[in-house]
Amino acid sequence: MGFLMKELLDKLSSYNIFNYLLPGVVFAALASTLTSYKFIQGDIVIGAFVYYFIGLVVSRVGSLILEPLLKRFVHLPFAPYESFVAASKLDPTLPILSEANNTYRTLSALSVVLALLKAYELLTDHFPMVKPSSPYILLGALFILFVLSYKKQTQYITQRVNAATRPPDASR
Repeated sequence: MGFLMKELLDKLSSYNIFNYLLPGVVFAALASTLTSYKFIQGDIVIGAFVYYFIGLVVSRVGSLILEPLLKRFVHLPFAPYESFVAASKLDPTLPILSEANNTYRTLSALSVVLALLKAYELLTDHFPMVKPSSPYILLGALFILFVLSYKKQTQYITQRVNAATRPPDASR
């Protein structure tokens, strides 16, 4: 069992660890403390997958909900994606900074998701008839979240392909 866990961890990039696994573990620990929901897993292999998935969900909330809200209301300046791709080739520190930036966004989203979980818990305490619908609400929310994530990722891939295949500008 330990060998399998080591193999899995060796295959994870720092991005996966700091943007999915770490937030998933932190979420599970905090949710177990702040709510009646228990996400802590007894089996370390199952736990790794559960925490990774939770972190993935939290990260997507940050990317699809928190980031657009911050862009709109806090005026976060974003460079055009094509410029980011070009600058990444010139400055090897930029992808590292971007990864750290995404980690901060994910950890910010973690607090939002914890607050939403607590609010949902209070809602079901006051309106018990909502509780039987919980699995369907969760599945619907996950479906929407991952369809929107797929759309956003497809746009990023298309932008990278376009940036990589665009002929160099002769005026530079």
